[in-house]
Amino acid sequence: MAKAKIKPLADRIVVEPLEETEEMRGGLYIPDTAKEKPQQGTVIAVGPGRRSEKGDLIEVEISVGDRVLYGKYSGTEVAVDGTDYLIVKESDVLAVLG
Repeated sequence: MAKAKIKPLADRIVVEPLEETEEMRGGLYIPDTAKEKPQQGTVIAVGPGRRSEKGDLIEVEISVGDRVLYGKYSGTEVAVDGTDYLIVKESDVLAVLG
């Protein structure tokens, strides 16, 4: 697992999307442009959490190393040192996969 040089703020997390492998469907090659965006990834970094209206810190429930499922169009894609990452809010994570 790579260590990201990104420190997310508030309740955001940095996810390294899983690579989709080339697939043959019915003997046809699926080009990169036709593949769907991955919706699973590994959490690389986690922010400290968000603040409530009273100023209390509400910590993020997701941990570094968790494999997560997130919304198809969630987050912001960034590239750091040639590696693609996705920065998403905790609320955009649909589930932690076990």
